[in-house]
Amino acid sequence: MPRGATTDAAEIRRQAAELAALAPDVILAAGDSTVPPLLQATRTVPIVFPVVTDPVGAGYVDSLARPGGNVTGFMVSEYSMSGKWLELLKEIAPDVTRAAVLRDTTNASGAPSFSAIEAMAPSLRVEVMPINMRDAGEIEHSVETFARAPNGGLIVTASGTAIRYRDLIVTLAARHQLPAVYWASFYVAAGGLISYGPDLIDNYRRAAGYVDRILKGEKPADLPVQAPTRYEMAINLKTAKALGISVPLTMQQRADDVIE
Repeated sequence: MPRGATTDAAEIRRQAAELAALAPDVILAAGDSTVPPLLQATRTVPIVFPVVTDPVGAGYVDSLARPGGNVTGFMVSEYSMSGKWLELLKEIAPDVTRAAVLRDTTNASGAPSFSAIEAMAPSLRVEVMPINMRDAGEIEHSVETFARAPNGGLIVTASGTAIRYRDLIVTLAARHQLPAVYWASFYVAAGGLISYGPDLIDNYRRAAGYVDRILKGEKPADLPVQAPTRYEMAINLKTAKALGISVPLTMQQRADDVIE
């Protein structure tokens, strides 16, 4: 009983209610835009998420070890890795002294991710500032304003909003000649410079295992929420060339995917 992807909140709520009313054995729900409306629609039908940012902070589960309700699954990151994005930005673009961090303040992971990046900034001698992602207009205006000063770069943190505005963000980075680090490789495939984040395909495979266990009688409340076990780095050399960046060979060798 699949339901199509959409960015319309009202349509997501309608589809969630429709699915819950069918009382399926389990629902696979990807992302922070789909889990909340499903939980509003049902507290009994098992729900497995392959990708969310902060299930405890968002109130989906009681704890990672003991979810306690009808939902469990897999996260896209741990906050401690957010500082890695700043390290990679400085490594691929050493002249960067200012970094704008694009975040969704309505997402539970927005503030903690920024805090982890901010904690890393002094050791790298980089000034960081947050950019909120409420809508396209705010993103475009904020990035344009940030880009007026030299030696800037971008970090795009994980959220449904960041996915919704993927093409806009990649376009703005190119337009303003800003090296940018993204949380997932599909940004690099769309023309972004570099990404470091979870192997999302692996998350879906593991989520399928949870679905199987639930169908065999286990309860979501007893299945711990898990962090990614595999991370991947992707680099777009064509984008690097357009930005005037020479990617160190050592970085290319470490990357899981290099787009030429």
